[in-house]
Amino acid sequence: MKFGLVMFPTDYAIDPVTLGRAAEEHGFESLWFPEHTHIPTSRQTPWPGGAELPEEYRHTLDPFVALGAVAAVTSRLGLGFGVCLVIERDPIVLAKEVASLDFLSGGRVLLGVGGGWNVEEMRNHGTDYATRWTLLRERVEAMKAIWTSDAAEYHGRLVDFDPVWSWPKPVQKPHPPVIVGGDGPRTLHRVVRYGDGWMPIVGRAKAIAEYAPRIEELRRLAESAGRDPVGLPVSFYYARSPNAEAIEDAIKLGIDRLKLHSLKVARWNLAHSGLSKPCHAQHVVEVIGPERRVGIWMQRAPPGSGTEIAQVVIRERRRDPVRGELSRRGIALPIDPLERDHR
Repeated sequence: MKFGLVMFPTDYAIDPVTLGRAAEEHGFESLWFPEHTHIPTSRQTPWPGGAELPEEYRHTLDPFVALGAVAAVTSRLGLGFGVCLVIERDPIVLAKEVASLDFLSGGRVLLGVGGGWNVEEMRNHGTDYATRWTLLRERVEAMKAIWTSDAAEYHGRLVDFDPVWSWPKPVQKPHPPVIVGGDGPRTLHRVVRYGDGWMPIVGRAKAIAEYAPRIEELRRLAESAGRDPVGLPVSFYYARSPNAEAIEDAIKLGIDRLKLHSLKVARWNLAHSGLSKPCHAQHVVEVIGPERRVGIWMQRAPPGSGTEIAQVVIRERRRDPVRGELSRRGIALPIDPLERDHR
């Protein structure tokens, strides 16, 4: 099972370049950034994750720009969208953006897609909430046509264009994997119809082990549609603080990837690891397993020092195969306050 990392890249968090370098160095398979072009101030649509919308939703960087920066300083790390709001983007432009990032990164794009939840946000993009799933499907299908055809055309109910030329084509063939997010009644049907994998958020309402029937349902639907279930890997976005039991349950279910949210991990790390004080840490990342633990976080500078961030700290603990103990090693990456603004 692969381990991915999820973070909201913002204008006040650790920068994507530093995080991307550290994530690749310490063995993460992929780094995933979500997308919100904006948050309407009316806040009429309730947030599905709870009562209060977290601050990072208002400050999220554009995922293509952020992942492009990560791609430039890494060579193996998967570049994940968790998720890309296709319903808020022009499909011809989006097809070009995805193909360009895949081309420049050497074939590392993992395109998570979803229908969104914020009615006012998508309305500002001209998208009708009632028809967003049809729009999502047609835009994905249109992009696949562009990626796989020299002269591509698409004629749907909501997306319609005559033959077009568009290069570059993606490095991954036939195209980067389109991983469908969500866990609604029709989600698995969408996965089978136009997806290359499934990516639910787990841990909010149900534990990982409770997803066994859904995974079996996905396999049945795939076989009924003539698709090989192996070609529809499952990635769990774990919304709770990670623990050994959750990881073991994910392995037992045979999922392909477990993605851990840095802020959720931070709470676990600060409560149990003793590596840092709450007032000095932000965006801690830790992969918890029987053999290895990695922590990455941003250390605040003392008041009056003239800079907000003093260093990025990385610590790793590995199990000694002979003594069975966790050995520790750590590095600190100093931040030059004159080089980059870390507000």
